Amino acid sequence: MVRYWKDVAGEEKRQRVYAKICPISGPGKLSASERERKAKEIIAASGVDTQEYFDKVVKQSASGVTFRQQAETWLEGMRNRKRKPLAPSTIAGWSCGLDIWINPNIGDLPLASVNNAAMKKLVGKMDEGGLSPKSISNNVQIVKMVVASAVNEQGDELYPRKWNNEFIDMPVVNNQRQPSFTGDVVTAIIRETEEQKYRVLFALCASSGLRFGEALGIDVKNISPDGSNIKIVEKAWRSERHNFLKTENGKREIDMHPSMATMLREYMEKRTDEKWASKTDLLFASRNGKPLHQSNILRRVLHPILEKLGQPKCGVHAFRRFRNTYLRNFTSTPPGIYKFWMGHASAETEANGSVRAGETMSDRYDKVAAERGLRKEWAERAGLGFEILAKTLVIGRNGRKPENAPLEAVAVSA
Repeated sequence: MVRYWKDVAGEEKRQRVYAKICPISGPGKLSASERERKAKEIIAASGVDTQEYFDKVVKQSASGVTFRQQAETWLEGMRNRKRKPLAPSTIAGWSCGLDIWINPNIGDLPLASVNNAAMKKLVGKMDEGGLSPKSISNNVQIVKMVVASAVNEQGDELYPRKWNNEFIDMPVVNNQRQPSFTGDVVTAIIRETEEQKYRVLFALCASSGLRFGEALGIDVKNISPDGSNIKIVEKAWRSERHNFLKTENGKREIDMHPSMATMLREYMEKRTDEKWASKTDLLFASRNGKPLHQSNILRRVLHPILEKLGQPKCGVHAFRRFRNTYLRNFTSTPPGIYKFWMGHASAETEANGSVRAGETMSDRYDKVAAERGLRKEWAERAGLGFEILAKTLVIGRNGRKPENAPLEAVAVSA
């Protein structure tokens, strides 16, 4: 007896089929090898393993699924997957692209009809809508992932596609806007920031190269008593704390220049007097003890300062680009050290221990993470690339008034 599964048109579940091969004894009984050959002949004769049968039954039965429905299934799978969990911010970005651009244009198409022609129309709509080439590329990638997520029980794609960028007329992503600050601009931003909490935050981002979420997720227990070392083990996003980072290399230690360590230490001493400090262990937090909102910091603090300085509006990531540019081009800091600080360490291996593309054996042997003394020395030698100015009290003709002065002067609260 041979048993095999057969797809049935219009039915979600497959049908179990049984077929007789030969008698179990007596005349007509076959050997094991002959039964195996006969079983293959029976299955082949049924045609259930042919491409024609697959196209006729499996694809037609799935043709009723729309892109919108498959996108919901895909997004739910991405949200709950256990292998390489995704950050909520990534899921939110995909959902936004689906809701605003993709589903309104191709959401009601049968999934089988989402091909190069449909993609060409979508790209045209997004281009007419004024999206940047990078944003168009991101949304196109979402469409590709949704189509590829429709698979059969063997994990093979139901609708394999060979996407044609020339036919689709995909815009070329080049000269992408990646704003960065200069040292003078960083100095000016810190000087113009009135509230100490944000002044320390901006100085910390510029002197460490931290991602914004990493900076907002710093727990005071992960800062050394002298402020010279910070362990990065979590991040904050939309008033939530996440115990995972963007990449595996994001879990690291940042070594502070002495002037930044002093500023950080003084802020922590004052922080204990804040009412919100008793509600949270976060270094930076709102009045209710929750993580700060990135958008609020941009809208209420950074963007007004940039406008005052005559600088173009940009995000806090410009501090990170400044730090990376400064360490790479204006200091002699060893690459292994500044890549470790930035969370871009090249010593990466796959889970099975194999070497990743572009990694050398020297990268694998680089154990800079354990050389805290060496890193601390280079943090001091590298410098900041900008000046930290603190508010000090100066005696003038009309009495005491605050002025900006070098950090070495005695600082008071702002």
